[in-house]
Amino acid sequence: MNRADTKRRHLRAGLAADRAVVAIGAHDALTARMVGSYGFDAVWVSGLGVATMAHAIPDLNLTTMSETLDAAIRIDRATDLPVIADCDNGFGGLNNVVRTLVEFEAAGISAISIEDNLFPKRNSLYLGASKRELIPVEEQARRLRAAKAAQDSDNFVLIARVESLIAGHGVDDACRRADAYVEAGVDAILIHSRDKTLGEIDGFLGAWSGVGQIPLVAVPTLFPTFTDNELRAKGFNLIILANQPMRAAVQAIEATLETLSRERRASAVDPDIASVNHLFELVGTAEAIALEDEIGPG
Repeated sequence: MNRADTKRRHLRAGLAADRAVVAIGAHDALTARMVGSYGFDAVWVSGLGVATMAHAIPDLNLTTMSETLDAAIRIDRATDLPVIADCDNGFGGLNNVVRTLVEFEAAGISAISIEDNLFPKRNSLYLGASKRELIPVEEQARRLRAAKAAQDSDNFVLIARVESLIAGHGVDDACRRADAYVEAGVDAILIHSRDKTLGEIDGFLGAWSGVGQIPLVAVPTLFPTFTDNELRAKGFNLIILANQPMRAAVQAIEATLETLSRERRASAVDPDIASVNHLFELVGTAEAIALEDEIGPG
């Protein structure tokens, strides 16, 4: 069994388990490696993370499929955990969605998420966006069905992200879309909401007949007080903590730059930053040098 299939089987098993799979967002390879040291189950590569940290641009469908794939590949190589990639709305029409699945699967990624926002998308967390329209449900189901038909591995996971609650279209629309996407063959449903009380999502969970029949995914950025165990009790199988390391990194960098700007000496930030030796440890510098010495010159 190759490395990619091992990861995919691990994710599949987790989605069927009593305990929720917890994925942590990683915006680069080193963060992904660090996630593996803290008992988490998977790594999430977010569209927001790729746009913000790799390119310093808004998360508005400005990053391409290949840019997102390159980031996912670097992250996947750095971790033994399954990697789940946020592929926005599939970077275009039906053939783009199909190619997205084919390319990410061929690269060894364990899962992708495709949402039903129209191109160009608006980030679901951005509160300044007006009411948005979604891809018609029949068309989105057609795209997802075509993508699944092009899949090669039985264990690759396609997550359909339902944006009905974010878009203000209500629970009935969310249920109709979830039904259509499951009928199209997807492996999991991600239901998203801005409601901090979880009232909207509770409404969906109470109304949708698919609860308990197919894995459910939550991204609790906007309802962050709920634990993974609480969300699992509600029926969620995969919990994605999507952007906390990225936001922590930005805050730490800003604090470090502010101190350096004020103090104008490197030692001013030493108590609050990682040592260079720790960086060496994280990437296995000593082990790499030892291997070179052991093998010797050719």
